[in-house]
Amino acid sequence: MTPYRIVFMTAGAEEEAVRIANALVERGLAACVNIVQPIRSIYRWEGKLCDEQELLLVAKTHVEQVASLTECVAELHSYDVPEVLAVPIETGHHPYLKWLEESCAPAGDT
Repeated sequence: MTPYRIVFMTAGAEEEAVRIANALVERGLAACVNIVQPIRSIYRWEGKLCDEQELLLVAKTHVEQVASLTECVAELHSYDVPEVLAVPIETGHHPYLKWLEESCAPAGDT
């Protein structure tokens, strides 16, 4: 397993998704953030069934940046409880993983 993570997030509007993605990359918390739209999210919130169009953000980062990335998203997001889910990257194309490492150095290495 590598020390890298893919972090999934959602946003309700393109402007918010772009603002979050820019902040994560500018702060070195993610090497890259893809914005996928539209997605349809069906979920239960405060006892009600919701059916909403959202945007999916997919960030690539280092495991040591996940906590700071999560804090940044919580700070910038309009949702009371923003989705931030990190999953491990088992393996990948070595040159891409090297670029990922260089693009979002772990805390203290920048």
